[in-house]
Amino acid sequence: MHNQPIITFHGAAETVTGSCHMIDFGGHRILIDCGMFQGSKSEKELNYRAFPFDPRTIDALILTHAHIDHSGLVPKLVKDGFEGPIFASAPTVDLCKVMLPDSAHIQEMEVEQLNRRNKRRGRQEVTPIYTLLDALEAVKQMRPTELGKWQDAAPGFRFRLWNAGHLLGSASVELEATGGERPIRMLFSGDLGPDNKLLQPEPEAPAGWDHVIMESTYGDTDRQEVTEERRRAELRAEVRSAINPDGVLLIPSFAVERTQELLADLVHLFETGQLPPCPVIIDSPLANRASQIFKSYARSLDNGNLLLRAFASPHVRFTESVEQSMALDQMHGFHIVISASGMCEAGRIRHRLRNWLWREEATVLLVGYQAAGTLGRLLADGAPVVRMKGEQIDVRARIRKLDLYSGHADGPELAAWLRNRLPINGTVFMVHGEEKAIGGLRARLSESLPRDRLVDPRLDASFQLGHAAAVEITDPAKRPRIDPMQVGRTDWHNDFQSLLLDIQAEIGKAADEKARARVIRKLRSALAAE
Repeated sequence: MHNQPIITFHGAAETVTGSCHMIDFGGHRILIDCGMFQGSKSEKELNYRAFPFDPRTIDALILTHAHIDHSGLVPKLVKDGFEGPIFASAPTVDLCKVMLPDSAHIQEMEVEQLNRRNKRRGRQEVTPIYTLLDALEAVKQMRPTELGKWQDAAPGFRFRLWNAGHLLGSASVELEATGGERPIRMLFSGDLGPDNKLLQPEPEAPAGWDHVIMESTYGDTDRQEVTEERRRAELRAEVRSAINPDGVLLIPSFAVERTQELLADLVHLFETGQLPPCPVIIDSPLANRASQIFKSYARSLDNGNLLLRAFASPHVRFTESVEQSMALDQMHGFHIVISASGMCEAGRIRHRLRNWLWREEATVLLVGYQAAGTLGRLLADGAPVVRMKGEQIDVRARIRKLDLYSGHADGPELAAWLRNRLPINGTVFMVHGEEKAIGGLRARLSESLPRDRLVDPRLDASFQLGHAAAVEITDPAKRPRIDPMQVGRTDWHNDFQSLLLDIQAEIGKAADEKARARVIRKLRSALAAE
């Protein structure tokens, strides 16, 4: 039992995924988010390991929003013994009802494929992180929660939610640890939306805190002024450049919100004659189901009428079955395919990429954040060759980036959000960001707070919270779950894949059999020297 709250950062610490923050106070524990790790294989392996805490000891879970990097391990938490309530806004609950089963389905499908390969190679079979049944059980514990309404989470804790402007149903969490002379007040930003977002209003929350835990995804980025007109103009330019009578524009996109925003803007450009109409295929069953939820909340959304028109457009269709999806590879004439996942790590977009990356007539437009170690980041960084399921693919397609659809506030917007939350008595913890972004945000926030109160916690680091600066709790016996140098970075798996591609390229350049043999001898000599 602790006289003051202790916060431990079990995810989204110096990386942009796996959000999970535990607050321990008065013999009770609550979690803010329980997300899945994405990125390098070293980080993704954390999803398969035991939680660094006993799920049976958690009293309650509060979700900021439904994205898988914030909610994706909830079924595992329930599977491993968590029985408490899961508080979230009503739209977040509705989205989780489709997103978590979809996540389970992808895992079961990919594990089945992997086990077939492992059996041929004589390797041990693996099991999914959780199953569809686990996801359905988790949803039963969810409790729709009104924005702005105080609610008890567990003895000694009360909270209320504020619109975060990031996604349908996204929220910042105002949390009070009560029982002392005066409560210790904490604000968890969740993911914060940018200004001028198509479907969501700007974020809001009160001012005056003891501690703020804020995202820093784009802390080093200044997008300049993003207006509706500028966003649509740049999308129009990208589509026009991609038009090829034998080609395709592939847009890897998060199935929830990003896909709906892109669809609304594309249909607007068709309706106003700014683009020639062409088929737009949403190749994602999850996006289809999520769109039905967006329809039900359209009246509460900014530009909801435009979104409804986009869903009804004769130029738009959704694929559902695997057969419908595979038939896209046989389509003729220019068309646009929007498909999950946004970082190209799973789902149907990988099939589309395998079919089109090697073709010069194709364009791939990246419209969201690409975490280190993901296929999307490799493409964004200009990789000439990639490996997918053991197959080497030359990247001949045009790779383009358009950051104006980001669901995250940029550096100036984050700094402005924090200024509006002042005064802050204690510490600002910068989470959900990689090293460079956190450094950029620290420089911006130092105009508002002393640098020693701007902290970027490491994975599983703990801090004692009072009414002044937080104090880190050190434990020499505590071993890190993962080497800190592997967090938010590429790892040896990425380096190994890159090396294999380099070796194949070098052998491919060799003029004849003799030259190829010479390259192989050099490699063997280098290995022997080690």
